[in-house]
Amino acid sequence: MEGVTDAPMRAVQGRCGAFTFAVSEFLRVSQHVPPAHVFLHHVPELAHGARTPTGLRVAVQILGGEAGRMAEAAARACELGAPVVDINFGCPAPTVNRHDGGATLLRYPKRIREIVTAVRAAVPRGVPVSAKLRLGWDGIDAIDENAAMAAEGGASWLTIHGRTRVAGYAPPVFWKPIGRVRERLGIPVVANGDIWTLDDFRRCRDESGCRHVMLGRGALGDPLLARRVARELGLLAHEADAPTDWPAQLRGLVEWSDRYHRSRSDKHVGRLKQWLRLAATVGTFARFDAIKRATSLEELFATLEA
Repeated sequence: MEGVTDAPMRAVQGRCGAFTFAVSEFLRVSQHVPPAHVFLHHVPELAHGARTPTGLRVAVQILGGEAGRMAEAAARACELGAPVVDINFGCPAPTVNRHDGGATLLRYPKRIREIVTAVRAAVPRGVPVSAKLRLGWDGIDAIDENAAMAAEGGASWLTIHGRTRVAGYAPPVFWKPIGRVRERLGIPVVANGDIWTLDDFRRCRDESGCRHVMLGRGALGDPLLARRVARELGLLAHEADAPTDWPAQLRGLVEWSDRYHRSRSDKHVGRLKQWLRLAATVGTFARFDAIKRATSLEELFATLEA
């Protein structure tokens, strides 16, 4: 979700009131530990109690392969107010993997334990440390050892995407191995991957046994999905859904982008099309052909509201 679920989008998603918390885009920890101003630019919510302006709590996610620097970065995040530190062992991007980050660590289980141990030791006791993993690099059974290593290192919970790195985002998704990990470890496990509809959530819950789920592309594809899942979990009162008000959703993203100075006005159209293209591909938006040639906000919204 790099480049998609930034601070403006987190503010938009927080408005629905369905999410327990959000996880920031990953902050890369490579040759140097990022200074405080980089953390604050990447996760501006840290300057406001680690919550979006719409009230959603935000965890800080870091990515890297050197345990010492990852620990220093986690400590700095906590000094700035991070309520949770999440470690990314799941990103499948080739550039990230070539630079010893994300899913490449899935090939080295003991390094996962080393990194989690170092981060856990560096942050205050009351700050949870979580880890995001895939099932493995090229085989789904690797999750058993990798998850055990993360738990041994002191992870408070794990989020597991039901695919390997080699699979990327291609079907199928495997939820049953996530349940196997949940049964063995004795810590909370969050299921992730291909939850596009409420029925998908129910199947994921049945196959994995997980009560906790992470929504990414599914929540963007259907802005009502998070509320439906939250109601299914008993977190929100049951009520009928009104149809998605796409113009309101998109105007919200423009508003928060302006407030955060995250994109110039001439870039807003591209950002909105990015969201709508995703929603047309995996979600509920059916009118992308009508707006894809819009060149201004005025034209885009006029087409949507016609």
